[in-house]
Amino acid sequence: MKVLAILYNGFKAAKAEPRLLGTVENELGLRAYLESQGHEYIVTSSKEGPDSDFQKHIADTDILITTPFHPGYLTKELMAKAKNLKVCVTAGVGSDHVDLNAAVERKIQVLEVSGSNVVSVAEQVMMSILLLVRNFVPAHEQAISGNWQVSDIARNAFDLEGKVVGTLGAGRIGYRVLQRLVPFNTKELLYFDYKGLPKEAEQAVGARRVEDLKEFVSQCDVVTVNAPLHEGTKGLINKDLLQHFKPGAWLVNTARGAICNADDVAAAVKSGQLRGYAGDVWNVQPAPADHPWRSMRNPLGGGNGMTPHYSGTTLDAQTRYAEGTKQILQNYFEGKPQDPGNVIVGVGEWLPDQKCLEVLMIRCW
Repeated sequence: MKVLAILYNGFKAAKAEPRLLGTVENELGLRAYLESQGHEYIVTSSKEGPDSDFQKHIADTDILITTPFHPGYLTKELMAKAKNLKVCVTAGVGSDHVDLNAAVERKIQVLEVSGSNVVSVAEQVMMSILLLVRNFVPAHEQAISGNWQVSDIARNAFDLEGKVVGTLGAGRIGYRVLQRLVPFNTKELLYFDYKGLPKEAEQAVGARRVEDLKEFVSQCDVVTVNAPLHEGTKGLINKDLLQHFKPGAWLVNTARGAICNADDVAAAVKSGQLRGYAGDVWNVQPAPADHPWRSMRNPLGGGNGMTPHYSGTTLDAQTRYAEGTKQILQNYFEGKPQDPGNVIVGVGEWLPDQKCLEVLMIRCW
């Protein structure tokens, strides 16, 4: 079979650090395995436009592997050209770069390595919350620039203790965020999800469910987005919803950039309606140099906690998603069933637990 992997260039870093498995240079550690099985393995970062390697090879590719960090966007139109395509594998978590409805129609399986980066992303959420609330970025910029004016930093720095923090989505990542927030003695932990957590899980973290989204955001000092991207969540955080946030609230998004309207969020930061926005996911990846999230600042010159998309691709996470990708491939080659938690689209059908895509949130409990 022909296996095509769309990965990102690691350059010198990948050559110096072989554990950067998600790079073009280190190929998810799959070349020896695939070639020993007699398969052809094409690895590239070229994914944009009709002359890209992605579009050149997709026509006769049997298995497509891509990552959420440098995704190859598999549209319905490209699927129509991919006459041999049988399986799409996300080396990581999140398959919104694939037209899932088209995959169902064309009987193409879509799989991902469920759970491979949940700890990594939950830790990034905590870091992002703290750097916003403590006004870390302007403080760091002042330190490295040779300046020293503590008042300029302290006037917009707060404690996390005593704040109301809510997670939009309380699945595998959202719940882990709630767990990590417990020691900070917040005033209250809230969550919004289409389905409530089990009572014992709620009690373990002391969280309260708010069923109305506008009411949820209006109560939170900090909102963290931990939900999948689909028809129900695309553009969910927009100008209208932002008007219901507490004035001066902080927003963290490590889920998917397109859940937030980029221009509306940037405007809210600029006006001070949001005191800050942090995240590592962008509505287009790589993000263009003029993306509004790169340059946005609040009225006091801070509030920007953006990074490139790396929360789920720590070296530890890369080991997990590379091993998981190999296991998915091995199961497919040997005709073994896949772990149900890894299956987004079966052969020509949504799995029963995927019907929740029709509602606002996916439960990944």
